Amino acid sequence: MESMMPNMNLPKAKLEQGFTLVELMISMAIGLTVMAAMASMFNTAMTSTILVTQRTETQQNLRAGLDLMVKDLSLAGAGLPSGGIQLPTGAGSSLSKFGCDQSGACHVVSFNYIGNYMYGLLPGYSNGVEAGASIPAAPAPAINDSVTSIYCDYNFPLFEYLITFVGATGGQITLAPNPIYTTAPPAINANGGVQVGDLIMLSNSAGTAVGEVTNITSTSISFGNLDPLNINQSGAASNNIAAISGGANTVAYRLYAVTYYLTVPGAGQTPRLMRQVNGLTPVPVADDIINLQVAYDVYNTTTSALDANQANPIAAGESPNNIQKINLVVMGESILNSGGNKSQSMYLATDVAARNMAFRNSYN
Repeated sequence: MESMMPNMNLPKAKLEQGFTLVELMISMAIGLTVMAAMASMFNTAMTSTILVTQRTETQQNLRAGLDLMVKDLSLAGAGLPSGGIQLPTGAGSSLSKFGCDQSGACHVVSFNYIGNYMYGLLPGYSNGVEAGASIPAAPAPAINDSVTSIYCDYNFPLFEYLITFVGATGGQITLAPNPIYTTAPPAINANGGVQVGDLIMLSNSAGTAVGEVTNITSTSISFGNLDPLNINQSGAASNNIAAISGGANTVAYRLYAVTYYLTVPGAGQTPRLMRQVNGLTPVPVADDIINLQVAYDVYNTTTSALDANQANPIAAGESPNNIQKINLVVMGESILNSGGNKSQSMYLATDVAARNMAFRNSYN
């Protein structure tokens, strides 16, 4: 007897695909490795960005300072009598100053003229940090120099005035526009004109002298004694304004005595490069400057050879009048500093020909 069984098609069980624990751990390890690599690449990119930013900012600061220095140093001696100007000498005289302002503060350590003589260029070896402050970031040996350039300012036309001395002591002059100039010069106390603390060079048939302005009106300039730069000295025996007050055909020019040095401000601020003119208030020209070094190529009148790269020509017995070239090295440090290992330092170097100085050109 044949049995009848129903034909039942049962569904087959499906096997679910998945990760084993080992596969999961391997996948996580690979993922973490990729993420670590990406994090490392991101950190490297950020570090590179910070580095480029720091170097760019530092280079901009350096260039800003160097551009001004090159301009001033290239004019050293322009318009001065050959070899410079003797400041007050003899009985009743004392040393005059540079690098000082109207408050009486002197911003370089050594601020007296050598032999009370105004050269077109004044080297300041190891004299370049105000009050002798320390700059730990400066490379060893930590030598910072100052440098002073002195030249005539031809932009403001004092030479277009007729000069008359008031009295015999040289304490005051009056100025009237010279009628030979069809366009009258601006008032002497106009914007950009003469101000208290400026240096005025007066030349006539009796010689040349320099005075510091102590008072000014629209028609007169006073050179009172006890001026902050100690230049006027009406009681000195010679080489003051009183000594030339009887001369004829007096011509006046404003001088610029420009001193560059470093200062370390308070409140944790970084060092900066300063520019101080005549007896005026100094102004910063570049931040984060940690080192300023100046050397000179000097013509040696004894050997008739060039003494190149002299760091301290005065101590070596060289005359500032024989300086032919100024070699500058300025170093800056970026303001960002994380733990002392992310700040960036760099330097720029250049040289400037002192083309207006009175010297024998041994380059020919």
